Amino acid sequence: MNTHPLKVLKYCPKCGSAELHKSGDRSLKCADCGFHFFINSSAAVAALVTDESGKLMLVTRGVEPNYGKLDLPGGFIDPLESAEDAVRRELKEELGLKVKNLKYLESAPNEYVFSAFTVFTLDMAFQVIAESVEDLKPMDDILAYKFYAEEELDYDDIPAPSIRKFVKDYFQSTKHKQ
Repeated sequence: MNTHPLKVLKYCPKCGSAELHKSGDRSLKCADCGFHFFINSSAAVAALVTDESGKLMLVTRGVEPNYGKLDLPGGFIDPLESAEDAVRRELKEELGLKVKNLKYLESAPNEYVFSAFTVFTLDMAFQVIAESVEDLKPMDDILAYKFYAEEELDYDDIPAPSIRKFVKDYFQSTKHKQ
């Protein structure tokens, strides 16, 4: 089953017409009302939180897609929200974690398939210094969290390519500091 929006969307989101047709490689246009719908990336954030020994926090997903697999804490940026505020909000919602400091690291594209619909994302990674990593509580859409050294980790347990990249880049950067 093809989950690409150009294959899934059949009706105009503005007028409801079935005259919604492909218009180029990444858009649809309604022949009735003229609405032009572009397939763009959604913005998302991922937080790299470490403990005092430099181990990296990964969470266990509690929702589809990839229920039970490893991920970094984070999520989609809300409309009119900055990436930095989204990191703070997501960490508070998912773990009750308060951010002391954060720093943008890098970005990577990803495909997030939900309800048989592909959402293309641009995932932004942030290094996070927490006020404390004690007494955190998994909430919202995560089941658990754990701090990992690289040798404790199986990268096949991280299904999202962008998240796998961020985790690999983190451990690569810590090797250069040693």
